Amino acid sequence: MMTENITLTIEFILTGFTSHQELQIPLFILFLIIYLITIISNIGLVILISIEPRLHSPMYLFLGNLAFMDAFSSCTITPKMLMNFFSKDRMISLHQCMAQFYFFCFSETSDAFLLAAMAYDRYVAICNPLHYPIIMSKKLCIQMITGSLVAGNLHSMIHVGFLFRLTFCKSHQINHFFCDVLPLYRLSCTDPFINELMVFIFSGSIQVVTIGVVLLSYLYILFTIFEMKSKEGRGKAFSTCASHFISVSIFYGSLLIMYVRPGAVNEGAIDIPVAIFYTIVIPFLNPFIYSLRNKEVINVLRKIMEKKISWGFGTKFVHFEYD
Repeated sequence: MMTENITLTIEFILTGFTSHQELQIPLFILFLIIYLITIISNIGLVILISIEPRLHSPMYLFLGNLAFMDAFSSCTITPKMLMNFFSKDRMISLHQCMAQFYFFCFSETSDAFLLAAMAYDRYVAICNPLHYPIIMSKKLCIQMITGSLVAGNLHSMIHVGFLFRLTFCKSHQINHFFCDVLPLYRLSCTDPFINELMVFIFSGSIQVVTIGVVLLSYLYILFTIFEMKSKEGRGKAFSTCASHFISVSIFYGSLLIMYVRPGAVNEGAIDIPVAIFYTIVIPFLNPFIYSLRNKEVINVLRKIMEKKISWGFGTKFVHFEYD
């Protein structure tokens, strides 16, 4: 009987956000709009940074990679979630489930290290401006980005590898809108204690290290800002760092609540509300927080738009004269 149950549980049902039919269409429209804006804004930022020589600096190099990982994370989670609003069965196979979690874990872990790298970059730029070109060399930036991607890959491989030790003989129903490890642990008929321990050790260590780098960097930045004589410069630096720190706080706070809190596996009531922040809200907000408050990005966008507008009017004028 146990073998039969395990054999049957090779596919799962994602329950999604709600079972109320009247909410399906409004939620679909809302999340579709958010998804489209997320993809367009993040990929647009990546393209802008790649084609504009003035943005080929360490800060924008980190920002471009963060934007790419945010778009990648959204593509991993949101399309399947949107399909399930109108799907009758909402089925996902075990291997598809593991693949989805692998790519999700890879992108989120890489994001955590990239945010730490960006915080360190801002610390060097504000606290040691004269040594910034020497410290934040191109080689170091590439090493930090590569290290973030490698860490994300290893972290996701560890958790997916440990998922293969579990057997699923309970309910087929995953009470979530994507395949996350904690809901899967609740469906396992194998004791997931080792898996929980791996989550606590690795996820906890990664978050402690990256949060520590972020907090120390911003702490030194704040001390430097308060020592500035120029009120205008102090206000500008504080405003920019505050918006960045809010985004980082939401990201790390939601991950800590989700994965490192005591009894995370047994308590599933807050899974969906918390997951919305780090899978949907943060990738949506990051391009606006990190770019629209940046004068360099705004200036580049303005000049590109002015060139396109002037080119368009010039084309029409020439065409009129020719006629």
